[in-house]
Amino acid sequence: MEGVSGHHRTRSVGIGRAHAKAILLGEHAVVYGAPALAVPIPQLSATASAGWSHGPTDTSGGEGNLSFTMTGSVSRAMVTQVSGGLRRLTAAFQARTGVTDHAHLDVIVDGTIPPGRGLGSSAATSRAIVLALADLHDRELTGSTTFELVQTAENVAHGRASGVDAMAVGAAAPLRFQAGQAHELSVGCDTLLVVADSGTHGSTKEAVELLRAGFRRDGTRESFLHRARVLVDTAALALAEGRPLEVGAQLTHYHELLATAGLSTDGIDALVEAALDAGALGAKITGGGLGGCVIALARPEHTRNVTVRLHEAGAVQTWVVPLRRHADHV
Repeated sequence: MEGVSGHHRTRSVGIGRAHAKAILLGEHAVVYGAPALAVPIPQLSATASAGWSHGPTDTSGGEGNLSFTMTGSVSRAMVTQVSGGLRRLTAAFQARTGVTDHAHLDVIVDGTIPPGRGLGSSAATSRAIVLALADLHDRELTGSTTFELVQTAENVAHGRASGVDAMAVGAAAPLRFQAGQAHELSVGCDTLLVVADSGTHGSTKEAVELLRAGFRRDGTRESFLHRARVLVDTAALALAEGRPLEVGAQLTHYHELLATAGLSTDGIDALVEAALDAGALGAKITGGGLGGCVIALARPEHTRNVTVRLHEAGAVQTWVVPLRRHADHV
């Protein structure tokens, strides 16, 4: 059992926070045990507050002794998805921590992460809620317990989740994730990652099923996974050794791998092409696919042009994430 405090309430409100993430390389293959590289996006976040009230106050999310409200960059589908899983997440938290208080609970989440874009909005929301509940009940959760609770919610939201989102939305630095284990990624160069929102929702569940059907039909699973592992390992080594041009090449090759598997769209391909034409070192779709976001690796002197061209090609929003070298590389 986590924590040592009793069942009495010691706080009137609990706060929890998490942030967005982008997958550099390894999406889909990571579900089958291959490695993936992920980058936190701290400028996009989810903040949850959990507190007590005398009864339901929100008809959109209230049920029994639990009310749920979302504000910020959310959709009706997102509210339905998260509120549907909130009761299970709360029950899992109570079972893990021994909390037995049955007073009415109000949970409010304010988020700036656009949903359905492969940026980890559901995982960030779940992590923020878990941390808010822990803060409210004055419980200390280990990192592994927090991960397991968020992963439980992710499996409900997306089916079989790899765990990379659950880990990356709480990471402070780029990481390499494989089979439930994460290690900080060594970065030996200074570059910028431009994240571009296509404005269209992706579907992780649909993409996972599409890929699985292709594997069954064509017998391509092992070749896909082998190619993915090579690209991820090559990119990780190049990033550590300060060779951004080679890192970018692996991003573009991974996009080609996903596009060949049918996981890209014409709109996404147009964004990738625009970024490359504007001087990006590499570009690819990120996340589950069939929509969502594109990421482009760029040198600082090319980033503005890459960003402008992405907007001209249809991006509705862009964010720039620095990838900075570690102190031991300076």
